[in-house]
Amino acid sequence: MKLGTQNQAFFPEGIKEKFLYLKEAGIDAFEIDGKLLVERLDEVKEAMAETGIEVPTVCGGYTGWIGDFIEERRLNGLEEIKEILYALKEIGGKGIVVPAAWGMFTYRLPPMVSPRSSAGDRKAVSESLQYLDMIAKETGTMVLLEPLNRYQDHMINTVSDARTYIEEYNLQNCKVAADFYHMNIEEDGISQTLHLHKDIIGHIHVADNHRYQPGSGSIDFGKHFNQLRKDGYKGYIMFEGRLRGEHPETAFLEGMNHLKRSLS
Repeated sequence: MKLGTQNQAFFPEGIKEKFLYLKEAGIDAFEIDGKLLVERLDEVKEAMAETGIEVPTVCGGYTGWIGDFIEERRLNGLEEIKEILYALKEIGGKGIVVPAAWGMFTYRLPPMVSPRSSAGDRKAVSESLQYLDMIAKETGTMVLLEPLNRYQDHMINTVSDARTYIEEYNLQNCKVAADFYHMNIEEDGISQTLHLHKDIIGHIHVADNHRYQPGSGSIDFGKHFNQLRKDGYKGYIMFEGRLRGEHPETAFLEGMNHLKRSLS
């Protein structure tokens, strides 16, 4: 398993400088924003060659959700994701992390009545995933479907929810991005869920139970990493979270070191 991170506000702005910082910190990989990858593809290639930092996955960087309520925005988002996957192919990347939607609607907050039926939700998400599955096949990449917690999305909250799409629509180029923060809210047990769905787990996001840096909360990362190891997971562990403390860089490095110890 390899350790990586998404961007943090204190990272250097330049791509090469950003990658050099990660290399110095002993971090293997960077999960990049899709818009940044498309717009600065040559710089990314050069920085990867110079530093050895891998860019296996993309998260974000498109403007319409795969389950968007607004059809025009959903379709625009799909075309942007297509462009991102073709750029990812050029750097030998693995896949793009996509939730059904983020922050669009939740049954847990008013008005608590969705503007679209559950059948309509499933139609939008399934059509998007079938289209992206085809693009992923063309590009040799993967769609990494990420369940989000009930307060951030109303459509796909658990790994089991994601599994129903993969199986019902026979998605050959789609796996699940399992996020410990969301799983801590939605699943009965993180390790149990990882084991039960080991055949479709293609990527891991981590943050502690409160979304801050690992080691500052209550999640037992060592336990869950051991489960992944037993089940043969050889992919990436990506930090996706916020930083708590007066000194963000210190908090970040402490969090990454906690992950390294948990992996050892």
